[in-house]
Amino acid sequence: MRLFYSFVILLVAICSSPSSAIETRPNIIWIVVEDMSAHFGCYGETSITTPHVDALAASGVKFDRAYVTAPVCSTCRSAMVTGMYQTTLGAHHHRSGRGRVKIVLPDYVKLIPQMFREAGYWSCNLNERFLKDSKTAPKRTRGKTDYNFEWDEESTYDVGDWSHRKPGQPFFAQIQLHGGKGRTDESPRPVKNSDVKLPVYYPNDPVITNDWRRYLNSVINTDEAVGNIVARLKEEGVYENTYIFFITDHGISHARGKQFCYEEGMRIPFIVAGPMVKAGTVRDDLIVHIDMAATSLALAGIEIPEYLQSVDLFSTDYQDREYVVSARDRCDETVDRIRGLRTARYKYIRNGLPERPYLQPNRYKDGKPIIKAMRRLHKEGALSEAQSLIMSETRAAEELYDLQKDPNELHNLAGETQSAAVLADLRGKLDQWIESTGDLGQQDESESVYDSDMELYSQAIGKKPEQVEILLRNIALMKQWKFEGK
Repeated sequence: MRLFYSFVILLVAICSSPSSAIETRPNIIWIVVEDMSAHFGCYGETSITTPHVDALAASGVKFDRAYVTAPVCSTCRSAMVTGMYQTTLGAHHHRSGRGRVKIVLPDYVKLIPQMFREAGYWSCNLNERFLKDSKTAPKRTRGKTDYNFEWDEESTYDVGDWSHRKPGQPFFAQIQLHGGKGRTDESPRPVKNSDVKLPVYYPNDPVITNDWRRYLNSVINTDEAVGNIVARLKEEGVYENTYIFFITDHGISHARGKQFCYEEGMRIPFIVAGPMVKAGTVRDDLIVHIDMAATSLALAGIEIPEYLQSVDLFSTDYQDREYVVSARDRCDETVDRIRGLRTARYKYIRNGLPERPYLQPNRYKDGKPIIKAMRRLHKEGALSEAQSLIMSETRAAEELYDLQKDPNELHNLAGETQSAAVLADLRGKLDQWIESTGDLGQQDESESVYDSDMELYSQAIGKKPEQVEILLRNIALMKQWKFEGK
C-alpha cells in the first residue's frame, strides 16, 4: 500500500511539472502545396480521385471559401509566415528584397515558426524528401521559404524533421509539397486526355489539354504525399495529438490563375483536422490563408500578438468576414497592381494599370507552352469570346462579377446601370481596406528598388543568354510604359 501511494504521489508530481505541460501540447503541421487550385474530390473535382485529402477533410473541417492574400508564391508565403498582409509589410512585390536593397520587417513582427520555437516547440521546414531521408541528411530536407524580407533562419527553424526533437517535445512543422510545379505524366492513377474537363475560358487545344492532364497527375501525387504524411504520423503514434492544416500557396499556374485575382488564382483549398476539430464539418465563411497563423497559435496555447491581421477560426468570439481581399503587384520584372475583393456573392477587381494588357510580357509565364498556345490561337482568331478576355490589350479599370450567376467571371457588370449600387459599395469597401491595412502597394515602386531586384534576377539566369535578353527587353518596356504614363 505504501508503494502504491508513493507511485500516485510520483505520478501527480510528474503530471504537474513544467516539462509535462510541454509534452501534452498538440503538434501543428502546415502542409503547403505549390501552384494548385481546389481540384480535389472533396471540393467537387470529378476527373480524378483524391482519397487521402478527402479523408483528411472528412476527419476535420473543410473551408469552401478560402483565399490567398496574394496569388503568387513569395508574397503569399511572406504573408503566411507572419500572419499579416504582405501589402502592410511592404513585401507585396514577387521575389522582392533579394538584391542590394533589402526589406526589413518592423521590430515588433515575429515569424510564426519563431513564436513556436520560443514557446518550446521543435520548429522545422521540410520538403517531400523528409519522408524518405529524414535522419541521414536533414539539411537536404529543408523546404521552400521564399520570403521577401530579411529573416534569420537559425532562430526560426531547427535543422531536420521532428524525429530530431527531444523526447516528448511538441513540434511545429511546415511541409512544402511541389504540387502543380511537378506536372508529370506519371501518377498512381495516370490521367488520360479524355478525362480532362477544361474551364470554358480555355480552348480545347492539345497543348492546353495535355498540360491540364499532367497537372491533374500532380494533384494525384500531392494526394499520395498527404497520405504518406498521415501514415507516418499514425505509425509514430502522434497523429491523435496533431493538428494538420492543408492549403495551397495560390491557384493553378495558368493564364487566368496564378498572378491574377480571379477565382482560379486566389481561391484555395483549406482543411484543418485534429483532436478538437469536429469531423465532417463544412464551412462557407470567407477566410484568408493567413488565418492559419492565429488559429495555429491558439490551438497550441500560444498568445496571439495584437498586431496579427489573421484571426482564430475556432475562437468563441469569431465573427464572419464581410469580404476578403487578394492583392497582385509586380511579378518578377512585370509591373502591375490588381486588387480583388470577394464577398459572399460578388467579386470586385480594381486594375491599377488598365491601359496595359492582361498578359503583359513576363519571361516566366511567356516561356510556358500553354501561354504560347494561347497567344498563337488568339493570333489565329481561334479563341471564343470567353477565351479571348484574358488576351485583351487593355482592361477595364474596374471589374464586377456576380459569382452566383457567373462563377467563371466572364460578364463584367461594372458598366451596367443596374449594378451601380453594388459597384459603389464594393469600391468603398476596398478603399476602406486599403486605408485600414496600410496598403503600401498603392505607391509606385521606386526605380532604384526595381533595379536592385532586376539586377539579381538577371544574374540568376545569366547562364541562359537568350533568357537574359528577353528579361532586359521586358524591363525596358516596363520603364517605357511607366514614362508614358501607361
